[in-house]
Amino acid sequence: MRSRTPKVLHEVAGRSLLGHALAAAAPLVGDPASVVVVVRHDRDAVAGHAVQQLPGVVVADQDEVPGTGRALWCGVRALDAAREAAGLDLLRGRVLVTSGDVPLVTTASLGRLLAAGRGAPVALMTAVLEDPTGYGRVVRDADGAVTAVVEQRDADEAQRALREVNGGIWSLDLDLVREVLPALGQSNAQGEQYLTDVVGAARARGLAVAAVAVEDPHEVDGVNDRVQLSEVGARLNRRLLQAHMRAGVTVVDPATTWVDVDVELGPDVTLLPGTQLHAGTSVAAGATVGPDTTLSACSVGEGAVVVRTHGSGARVGPGASVGPFAYLRPGTDLGEAGKIGTFVETKNARIGTGSKVPHLSYVGDAEIGEGSNIGAASVFVNYDGTSKHRTVVGDHVRIGSDTMLVAPLTVGDGAYTAAGSVVRSDVPAGALTLSSQPERQVPGWTESRRPGTPSARAAERARTRQDATDAADAPEDPPHDPTPDEQQEPR
Repeated sequence: MRSRTPKVLHEVAGRSLLGHALAAAAPLVGDPASVVVVVRHDRDAVAGHAVQQLPGVVVADQDEVPGTGRALWCGVRALDAAREAAGLDLLRGRVLVTSGDVPLVTTASLGRLLAAGRGAPVALMTAVLEDPTGYGRVVRDADGAVTAVVEQRDADEAQRALREVNGGIWSLDLDLVREVLPALGQSNAQGEQYLTDVVGAARARGLAVAAVAVEDPHEVDGVNDRVQLSEVGARLNRRLLQAHMRAGVTVVDPATTWVDVDVELGPDVTLLPGTQLHAGTSVAAGATVGPDTTLSACSVGEGAVVVRTHGSGARVGPGASVGPFAYLRPGTDLGEAGKIGTFVETKNARIGTGSKVPHLSYVGDAEIGEGSNIGAASVFVNYDGTSKHRTVVGDHVRIGSDTMLVAPLTVGDGAYTAAGSVVRSDVPAGALTLSSQPERQVPGWTESRRPGTPSARAAERARTRQDATDAADAPEDPPHDPTPDEQQEPR
C-alpha cells in the first residue's frame, strides 16, 4: 500500500477492510469471544482497531513462522487458551476462516460455505476468474472432486491454465484443524505453512473436500495496493446503491453518488449527482439531497431539501431547506420547515421551527426560537478572543441585515434590530434596537485587556515598528542663520 496505515485498516465505504471482514462473519458466529483476529505486522494498531470494531474479540499473535496455515493455528491456540482461562470447554464443530483484505464477501456467501461444510470436514470458497493471475488454483480429478489447491508460484503450466481459484475463505472441522495444522511443512516456493495443504491432508485420510463457487467472483477480490482499493470501493458502492434503488430510492447518477455502508435512506429519497453520504448519515422519506452535497453523521428529516451543502454532525428537520453553499458544522439543529440559506455557516446552533437564516450569515453557539428571521450578513459574535459565549434569540424576532449580535446576549420574543446594528446588551421582548453612534477608538486596549495573548504581542510589535517609522520620518531641525556677532571672524 506504500502507506503508514496498515493495509487492513484502509477504508472503503466508511469502514476498514478488517471491519468489513468482521461485519460479514460476526452474524454467523454470535459470540464475539468466538471471533479471533490473527495479527502480526503493525500489531498494536490492527489489534486495537479489531477490539474497537467488535468488543470481546480474541486477538492472536502470529509467531515468526510465516503462512496462512500457521496464522490459523496461532488463532486456534489463542481461542483454546482463552476458553481454558475462562474455565470453558474447547469449542468443537467448525471454524470459519476469512481474510482481512477481502471486503466484498457477504454474510450470505459465508453462510452457504458453512452449510456446504456440514457434509465435508474441509470446504473452501472458490471463484472462476477470467484472469486468475496471483491466485491459488483449484485442482479437481476426473469426477470433479477437489484434490488440491496449488499456489501460483508452485503450479506447473497446466495448473496455471486453470481458472477456478481459491478465494482464501474456508470452513473447516476444528478437530481436523487441531490434528493437521501442527504438522504442516514449509517445503514450497515461499517457505510458508500453507493452509491449502489441509486439502491434501483431508484427502489422505479419505475425507471429503467441498468447494462452493461464489456467484459474483468479485466477492473474493483481495486488496494489495491503492488501485485494487479503489476498484473494490467502486464495486461496493454500486452494490450499495443498487440495494437502495431497489428499496425505493432514486439515484439520478450512480457514477457520481457515493454512500457508506451504514447510511440509512428512506423510501422516495432522491439523491442528485455529486452527493456523498458518509458514516452515520440518515435521510428520511421524500427528502432530496444534492447536487454536490457531502454529509457526515447527519440526519435529514422527511421531505427536507439539502442543496450544495457540506455538513457534519448536523440535524435537518422535516420540510426544512438548506443551501445552496451552506456549511453545517457539528451541533447544528434546524427545526421543522426552517431554512439555512446561501453562504450560511452554522455551528452548535439550534434554529427553531419555521425560523430562517437566508443568506451570508454566521450563526454559532446560538439558540433561535420559532418563526424568527436573521437578516443577510448578520453575525453571531460568539468569540471574544479567549472564550466562546452563547446568544439566545426568541420567537418571531426580526434581526436586520448586517447586525452583529455580541454574545453573551439574549434577544426577547418579537424584538427587532435595525440594519447595521451592533447589539451588546440584552434586548427586551418587543423592543427595537439600533446603534448609530460615531465610531470611537480605545488606544492600547488589547495590551491592557488581553496581556500576554498573541494579539497583544502583535499589537506591541506593530506599535514599536510604527514608533520607529515615525521617528525616521520626523523633519530635521531647520537651518540656523548666524547672528552678526557669529559672522565676525574670531580674534
